Amino acid sequence: MKSRVALEADDVQAALDAARAEAMKNGWVVSIALVDDGGHLLGFIRLTDAAPLSARISVGKARTAALSRRESKTYEDVVKNGRTAFLSVSDLTMLEGGVPIVVGEQCVGALGVSGVKSDQDAQIANAGVKAIVERT
Repeated sequence: MKSRVALEADDVQAALDAARAEAMKNGWVVSIALVDDGGHLLGFIRLTDAAPLSARISVGKARTAALSRRESKTYEDVVKNGRTAFLSVSDLTMLEGGVPIVVGEQCVGALGVSGVKSDQDAQIANAGVKAIVERT
């Protein structure tokens, strides 16, 4: 049998707090979702005035990053580079802003952010991921 690392409630809260702080510092209004390695929602926050659609997109970005074990931007780039067949894959959100949480060599989940420019979404997600990685 193999042992695995799993996120705990305090990790989830630390990540959401760090991501929220990054968004607030920059005046960005976003939704932030954190999922486990199976793409199941563990934590979520929609900042005041964030568009309702950003909630759905943030969860989709997080799930995409967790299930694929890579940033959701990977798929955005694949499509931009002409591999449009990826658009037929259901349940993938192929937009930048989903970042896997890797502890050691294990993906334990992912953060997804939506509401501002894609690279800014990723910046916020990375702040949350950093908070978890620094706790280990």
